[in-house]
Amino acid sequence: MRLSRYFLPVLKEIPAEAQIVSHRLMLRAGMIRQQAAGIYSWLPLGYRVLRRIEAVVHEEQQRAGHIPVLMPTLQPADLWRESGRYDAYGPEMLRLRDRHGRELLYGPTNEEMITDIFRAHVASYRDLPLTLYHIQWKFRDETRPRFGVMRGREFLMKDGYNFDIDRAAALHAYNRHMVSYLRTYERLGLTAIPMRAASGPIGGDDTHEFLVLAHTGESEVFYDDRVTALRLGARAIDFDDRAAVAAVCAEFTAPYARTDETHDAALFAAIPEAHRKVGKAIEVGQIFYFGTRYSEPMGAVVVNDRGDRVPVHMGSHGIGVSRLAGAIIEASHDERGIVWPLAAAPFPVGIVNLRQGDGAADAACEGLHAALAAKGVEALYDDRDERAGAKFATMDLIGLPWRITVGPRGLAAGRVELTSRPSGESEEMTPAAAVERVAALCAAGGRLAPL
Repeated sequence: MRLSRYFLPVLKEIPAEAQIVSHRLMLRAGMIRQQAAGIYSWLPLGYRVLRRIEAVVHEEQQRAGHIPVLMPTLQPADLWRESGRYDAYGPEMLRLRDRHGRELLYGPTNEEMITDIFRAHVASYRDLPLTLYHIQWKFRDETRPRFGVMRGREFLMKDGYNFDIDRAAALHAYNRHMVSYLRTYERLGLTAIPMRAASGPIGGDDTHEFLVLAHTGESEVFYDDRVTALRLGARAIDFDDRAAVAAVCAEFTAPYARTDETHDAALFAAIPEAHRKVGKAIEVGQIFYFGTRYSEPMGAVVVNDRGDRVPVHMGSHGIGVSRLAGAIIEASHDERGIVWPLAAAPFPVGIVNLRQGDGAADAACEGLHAALAAKGVEALYDDRDERAGAKFATMDLIGLPWRITVGPRGLAAGRVELTSRPSGESEEMTPAAAVERVAALCAAGGRLAPL
């Protein structure tokens, strides 16, 4: 992609309305534009990030055996009356009527609709277990939308729903989701801690939130800091092995980690003082087991192996896809701008031409751009007639993981410069070596396929 043909409306000034780092940098980097309070348009660079995050979420959900669907944003109010939540949910729900006077709502979540789909098509225990999920826009009419995409009214969310024959099977689905979420966050460069939490309007007794530590977080958290060193890494996990999945969950939930809603001062005091930590964190996901909370009132039943009709056990599991874009920036930035992890970066590499119009420099940049494309790596080539300092500032602001700098002096020696955005370290090498290095890094990070 040539920057001269791209739409990247970067801002030089810090927007006055932006209170936190991610909101400031997303506006400055031309990722989003506010259309109304808590409602944003995602501009090309931001949309690419959203798609990258979405792709990781899809891959990890399907790795765990979950099946994608797509449900509408508008839902019939009658479904929510069946579950008893229509009046109980509160003013955060946007209610409306169509031209025929039928009551609808803009979905804040989809427990009722997925239960309706299930009861229409599944009747036997032989069709279980079943986990369906989708990634769709949601709306919750927040009283005070703020902090950009971190607390918007409209947001993109992955929500999944499991249907199981009994509590034991449903708790395995719960554990499976926990492991798949942990891997998702690790791939996106985040340390997300599963913390015992309150269920809120979703319901149920078993729930964990996933929180990323950040000074700008809205949740107060209490934790044993040894939990922050835990990693799944590259270990192989059989999602059908209940004991193995439960063991991973036990490993990550054994250290004390709770939100203020479930904090237990006595348990916290038992942690060695050196490891007791209190801080702020950003919620980026939550998982729930709620048994027959929805299946009983809505008639989602199956015939079990004894011939009895029994309500299925259910859970729901959500990741804030659009919120993750902001959370990654909160966790990964410096004074110059965003520092994207490879899996979420809008482009893995940028090419900077220090002397636009110089025949050798232009040809080298075109060659790099084409060679990277031939290996499936889509680069952002800054071919604008701008000063070198302005080009570097733009690349630092938008935070691409790698930058290849091309100038007449280096080319005279047969060299270009490859720079890592996270470390700031640079290395001179031939153009061909730079292409091979970037392609190998992208392949290792699972990022060869362009949009």
